[in-house]
Amino acid sequence: MELIDGKKISAEIKLEIAKEVEEIVSKGGKRPHLAAILVGNDGASETYVNSKVKSCEEVGFASTLLRFNENILETELLKSIEKLNNDSNIDGYIVQLPLPKHINENKIIQAIAPEKDVDGFHPINVGRLVIGLPSFVSATPAGIMELLKRYNINTQGKHCVVLGRSNIVGKPMSILMSQKQKYANSTVTLCHSQTENLKEITKQADILIAALGIPEYVTADMVKDGATVIDVGITRVKSETTKSGWKLKGDVKFDEVAPKCSYITPVPGGVGPMTIVSLMKNTLLSAKGEIY
Repeated sequence: MELIDGKKISAEIKLEIAKEVEEIVSKGGKRPHLAAILVGNDGASETYVNSKVKSCEEVGFASTLLRFNENILETELLKSIEKLNNDSNIDGYIVQLPLPKHINENKIIQAIAPEKDVDGFHPINVGRLVIGLPSFVSATPAGIMELLKRYNINTQGKHCVVLGRSNIVGKPMSILMSQKQKYANSTVTLCHSQTENLKEITKQADILIAALGIPEYVTADMVKDGATVIDVGITRVKSETTKSGWKLKGDVKFDEVAPKCSYITPVPGGVGPMTIVSLMKNTLLSAKGEIY
């Protein structure tokens, strides 16, 4: 069993991005600029956005954080998005989700200019991904593809089972794994809450990608010997063994599943670090004009 070290790979990619940024700047080019919109004071969102700002510093990007009260009107938020769309200094930006309930997330996502949508959530980017055109790919699936590539995991013709059908992970992951390229070309089964005989399906998987958000859902009897297991889940659960009183758990029961695997991602330190570094890669692509 080999552990897929997302922390190590993300650090390597950050160095690669930083080097490229310095080359651009040294030749008189513009420093890439990522902006983030944060509405309200959600603890998890605060943590994510702060780590994104820190990553911008590490790779040499300029960054802007726009904070708004949770009571902001949808119309006011849309005006701020329009300003970012028209600001030539901003290469890409994200609107941190979730948003307060009185704001329509789909309306907000669709208001983002596709060429600045470095989260890859806009329907135009999703559509381009489906038909194989250059697009911004949502960060978590893009990070997983990078891990498969960097660990040289054979995916050609393999059976890939994706657990979860979210627009952010499950659906784009199923599309990416079925594409005609070296670290894809898999036969993909997308499972969800209504899937019958789930255990029989997951036991057939050469590559199992768990993105359900249910801690330790995947157990050893659901995984075949020699499988590659990618654990996307990250849930805070109460713990008496940690100082904070909390522990992070993935969707996979790691201790019992890991011995059966050829490769497995840990939680934390697996997919998580790759999500943020993929956002940095998308911003660099935007700054270089390589997608649009």
